[in-house]
Amino acid sequence: QVQVIESGGGLVEAGGSLRLSCAASGRSSRNYAIGWFRQAPGKAREFVAAISMGGEVTYYSDSVSGRFTISRDSAKNAVYLQMNTLKPEDTAVYSCAAKLTSGPRSYYVSPNLYDSWGQGTQVTVSS
Repeated sequence: QVQVIESGGGLVEAGGSLRLSCAASGRSSRNYAIGWFRQAPGKAREFVAAISMGGEVTYYSDSVSGRFTISRDSAKNAVYLQMNTLKPEDTAVYSCAAKLTSGPRSYYVSPNLYDSWGQGTQVTVSS
């Protein structure tokens, strides 16, 4: 089973940018679709973005579309979430998750479908 670890969170002012990284390791770590989710205090976990195993297909929630970009470096077994024009409402713990898949263009929105989760990284956007 693949393991994933997030990094790159921090404190940023509104309008600023951050890049989160999700490092994958373990058997067949390249055969996984990756998703980013976030959870703010007192709120349910929310889907943010997903990328297919091959990296050709990406999908975003409406709340981040146009501001966030998910990308994948298969050589490094890493997935990135570039977050621009950050807003205070983006404040949350961001987690990446991996889903074993045989479909190179498949991506997943439901958190229940994912096999492995990281510990999360805090992103705080000040107003």
